[in-house]
Formats: sequence, C-alpha cells, structure tokens
Amino acid sequence: MVTVSPPQPEASEFWSYALHLPCDPRAARIARRTLRAVLAEHGMVELVESAELVASELVANAYRHSKGPAALRMRALGGGRLRVSVWDTNPHIPPPFDDGQRCRPFRPMVAPGEADSGRGLFLVCHYAQAWGGWPLGNDLFGRGGKLLWCELDGDAASRPSSAA
Repeated sequence: MVTVSPPQPEASEFWSYALHLPCDPRAARIARRTLRAVLAEHGMVELVESAELVASELVANAYRHSKGPAALRMRALGGGRLRVSVWDTNPHIPPPFDDGQRCRPFRPMVAPGEADSGRGLFLVCHYAQAWGGWPLGNDLFGRGGKLLWCELDGDAASRPSSAA
C-alpha cells in the first residue's frame, strides 16, 4: 500500500495569528505563552523577549483599563519584522500612542518614583521601532474601542530603540 502525503506549503515569512482573550487577569500570561510558541515555530526566537514584554504590557493594560474582551494579533511583516497589536473595548488612546505619528524619537516619561504605574507604554515604545493607535468604530455588538500596535525588528531586538 502506498501512502501519499499532501504537498507541504512553502514556509512563508508573512503570517498572522489572532488570540481572543476574555477579561481575565491571566490574559497577559496566556498571551506571552502563545506568542512564545508562535515565534519559536516561525524561527523568530530573537524577538521572543521583546515581543513578550510589549505584548504583556498591552494585554495587561487592556485588562486593567477596559471592561470587555481583548484580542492579541501577531503578524510577520517580512525581513524579520513583527507587528504586535492589541484591541480592547476602551476607546481612549493613551500617550504616547495618541499623537498620530507612526515613528518618532522615543521620549522617556518622567514618573514619580513612588508611582505604581505609568511607565509601561513608554517601555513598549522604548523596545519598538514603530508604534501607533487607532480608534475603532462600533461593531454589530456596539463595541468600539481601540487598537494599539507596535513593530519589532529582529535585527534590533536586543537593543532598545533610540529612533522609533
């Protein structure tokens, strides 16, 4: 008896995955684990640490600042670049994602030393080569919200961005 395997598709450097997340405090950990597995399967291990950091921050903020579900999307852009984006139901686009520019010099935030929050999105921008945010109109269920995104470059994964 002869067995025949279907032809395997050629590996592509362009792919996309989406992970839908409930409003749950474990969402950031689940997002990190999923992202780690996806990047390992696609041979982008040099981006794992930076991508985990930015995805974790964006998903944690979605949980903290919205009352509904969220979604993480990972998309290979080719050339070792990765876009990480997170949708949530809160329409407010926080700084530094709110000024409408896609690439600009990183401006560190000065937060009081005793502050418990307020540094995370600036940390995302420190590791990303580009970032931005878009307000979203309502869907069929009346959910709008926003999409925050950032791009990481495999060649720059080990060094923070100085000219995002």
